[in-house]
Amino acid sequence: MANLEPKVEQGSNQTKPRSPLALYFSLPIISWALYDFANTIFSSNIITIFFPFYLQEVIGTNERMDQIASTFLSYANATASFFLVLFSPLFGVMIDRTGKRKKFIIPFTLIAVFSTIFMGVFASLQTSQTLFGLPVSFILVLLLFVVAKFFFHSSLIFYDTMLPDLGTKKELPLISGFGIAVGYMGTLLGLTVYLYVGDSDFHRAFIPTGVLFLLFSLPLFFIFKEKPKEVQEKKSFFSGYKEIYQTFKEMRLYRPVFLFMIAYFFINDAIATAIAMMAIYARAIGGFSATEFILLYLVSTVSSIIGSFVYGYISRNIGSKLAVASVAGLLIVALCFAVFAITPWMLWLAGSLFGVALGATWVTSRTFIIELTPEGKRGQFFGLFAFSGKVSSIVGPLLYGTITLVLAGYGNLASRTALGSLIILAFIGLIITLKVPYKKEA
Repeated sequence: MANLEPKVEQGSNQTKPRSPLALYFSLPIISWALYDFANTIFSSNIITIFFPFYLQEVIGTNERMDQIASTFLSYANATASFFLVLFSPLFGVMIDRTGKRKKFIIPFTLIAVFSTIFMGVFASLQTSQTLFGLPVSFILVLLLFVVAKFFFHSSLIFYDTMLPDLGTKKELPLISGFGIAVGYMGTLLGLTVYLYVGDSDFHRAFIPTGVLFLLFSLPLFFIFKEKPKEVQEKKSFFSGYKEIYQTFKEMRLYRPVFLFMIAYFFINDAIATAIAMMAIYARAIGGFSATEFILLYLVSTVSSIIGSFVYGYISRNIGSKLAVASVAGLLIVALCFAVFAITPWMLWLAGSLFGVALGATWVTSRTFIIELTPEGKRGQFFGLFAFSGKVSSIVGPLLYGTITLVLAGYGNLASRTALGSLIILAFIGLIITLKVPYKKEA
């Protein structure tokens, strides 16, 4: 078990337990949480809502073409995840070797921001030029989405490893829950872009989303202070692959961590794919208008805020393992309601339950991985943790997109079948989580 003695808050001599109010309103924690606020605006507006709407607006002219739009969206998400699989283990090694996070978060965020802004620029172009039968402007927007999503998720690897520096072991679940809750409040602000966009021309959301992402990232850029760390032996960048391989060879020494990574692979597979596809699914299956989906997403977001706060306390009281398992069970129930939805209220209920599971997942999984990992290898394990998640983020969208492509001729049945496959994945994740060796500390 990692050595997690009480840590002193940045810039202070405090070692006594802090009240929740003092904890949440310390400057380092606020600046850290506001980055969650910022990147969640990007995640909700681009990954979940307006980019899928844009694809459906450009491609989805009927039930069959709705499935083709789902395939494009799935494969674009899978491509971004493929590059994350290649680089995320190296990012973890870089953290352990240099101790620097902001050095990478800042340029990664800027690339994601400007890629998002240029998505809006190219989507606005009126051109008759085509490539592979598709408008050149559309292909450019698709490529920029892949770039933006890759650097967005890459920055989160460095961001997540800042968490242990913010408080004691007992404070971490509360800090993690606070960060997630603040992040989902960012969703509420991001959705105000809809007032500018309306029910058409969804590409108009891209530029303001990029600006908001940048604006609320600035506190982390300029306020958060990293603790200095002794630089380890200089090695070539690509030597990281050898270190990752060695870590995998040592799997028997860290069996609980790797077992949880396998479980997380399946749970994240279901969650990441559902997030990416929920907009197109709700419009195709439930007949939701853009306005109705925005309201559904608002309800889901409020549920995520509640779930992230509540599960911070649940995780602390019952232990991270049972907390993660309960979230997986809740996810399965939500997906069942969505797959078999025959009336709109079933999708509303599914969205609410999924929101709770979504917020709770990030809280419980981050805390669980910290509890299971040795401190000296935490950055490397966070990289492997991201590696597991990103591999699943290839498999899930590829599975979903292939099902919708193969069954496109069956209309909406293709989407129901594709979403149903996620139930199986979530159930496998639940079973493996229950097998992780874990003892809750007093």
